[in-house]
Amino acid sequence: MNEATPERILQRLDWQVIRRLDGLLQGDYRSIFYGYGVDFADLREYQPEDDIRYIDWNVTARMDAPYVRKYVEDREITAWFLLDLSPSVDFGPVQNVKRKVLIDFVTTIARLLTRHGNRVGAIFYGGQIEKTIPARGGRLHVLRLINDLLKHQPLTHAPFTNLTPLLEGGSRAIKQRSLVFVVSDFISEPGWERSLSLLNQRHEVLAVRLWDQREIDIPDVGIVVMEDAETGEQLYVDTHDKQFRLRFAEATRQRETELAQTFKRAGVDLLSLSTEEDLVRAIMRFATIRKQRKN
Repeated sequence: MNEATPERILQRLDWQVIRRLDGLLQGDYRSIFYGYGVDFADLREYQPEDDIRYIDWNVTARMDAPYVRKYVEDREITAWFLLDLSPSVDFGPVQNVKRKVLIDFVTTIARLLTRHGNRVGAIFYGGQIEKTIPARGGRLHVLRLINDLLKHQPLTHAPFTNLTPLLEGGSRAIKQRSLVFVVSDFISEPGWERSLSLLNQRHEVLAVRLWDQREIDIPDVGIVVMEDAETGEQLYVDTHDKQFRLRFAEATRQRETELAQTFKRAGVDLLSLSTEEDLVRAIMRFATIRKQRKN
């Protein structure tokens, strides 16, 4: 990161991102996080767009029809960032690798929440849980979070990432019901899906996926050396080979389909952040989808 200090990063995002979000959201920042709430308010009959996690099965059995619990949102949100800082997040354009997108997103949301009296915490993961930053409020706490992210030293190479310890560590560390952002490229060994579902049973979980177009499309540029960002393994490939590009595209489509199904089964909404997309546009698209679902 060549962008100097946490203060400068926060100033840039205040001007370029947060002010724009303020104008577009018109103060309704909870439209991004509408599902969060713990205070029970009432019961009503289930409607097709309702979240099945809020079905009251005891009442449903007695009434012979599905009923859901309604909640009143807390005035204060406690949010946690579960951050995948494994080597693959250093992939992308030189000026905007996935790690930079992660820092900009975390800073933006942390600032947006703490300005309204809420608290944020974070868990850093890079092959193992490396640091837990307790949930606190205030501008100084946001600056500390940025500083710790900037100082984080990524491993050059590591065993292939397994997100299960991060998700399970989050479940153990976060005691009260919270808003949880799982920020990752979700390039991981299989098996983490169950841990995500269990985490979402206790908390309001949002998946924030970091991705770069070059992970999906391989251009026809001749023979290139491809390196696994996680393990450092290198492989020569001929991108002129049409069959290779077709196989790569098919594997990518399959992975995209499996990821989408995983998030759907877990009941977790997905915010997709590309290294090439404007952050405000991505957040507003996500907020619009969640608001429409609520209405």
